Amino acid sequence: MNVKEKLLAQKIYFILGGLFISSLVVSNLIFQKFFYWYPFGKEFTLFGSNLFEISVGIIPYPITFLVTDIISEIYGRKKANQVVTTGIFASIFSLGIIYIANFVPAIENSPVSNELFSKVFGQTALAVLASMTAYLAAQYIDIQVYHFWKKLTKGKMLWLRNNFSTITSQAVDTFSVLLLLCFFEILPWSIFWKLFISGFTFKLMIALFDTPLMYLAVFLFQKKFKIKDGEEINID
Repeated sequence: MNVKEKLLAQKIYFILGGLFISSLVVSNLIFQKFFYWYPFGKEFTLFGSNLFEISVGIIPYPITFLVTDIISEIYGRKKANQVVTTGIFASIFSLGIIYIANFVPAIENSPVSNELFSKVFGQTALAVLASMTAYLAAQYIDIQVYHFWKKLTKGKMLWLRNNFSTITSQAVDTFSVLLLLCFFEILPWSIFWKLFISGFTFKLMIALFDTPLMYLAVFLFQKKFKIKDGEEINID
């Protein structure tokens, strides 16, 4: 790989990292809004219900797992772990800014009052703590499982490692974050399993749908940088 190609690979890596971090931070900030989701239409019931209650924070979250899988496949385990660690620091930094913003009193004519700001972001600290703890475990599990299957299949069967790693890590993430949110009394225990089933089902469907995107990304990288199945790019 020549210097021009290496610089391009580095630029793409930083773009993927930026997409990962922004998706992670946004999901932590908007999680308190919930919506109804009808996965199979209003006429079909699943587990005695035809709708699920899901936090909007779940919308950008699957993107983070797709991005880490792409980075794992193309750039290797080390670079994937670096993005995950950077995401944690970004979440902590955003939490610090929220603390400062919540501490500063609003003026009388402020469109957003102290009470409204605190209501929306007041529980963010515990939520981010819970999310980061679950996220840290899930993302590192995702990377480990991904490379386990990559090594076992000798770089073949991309769909297998993409789906197995994501499904495993999403189950860990969904269970852990809800457990912590209920423990800190941000959410009631009575809706734990309902949110787990709905959240994991949503993530599972997204994980299956993102497989074509994974194949497309790997195809484009292989075509551009002339790498083979299972081969990784060294940008250090």
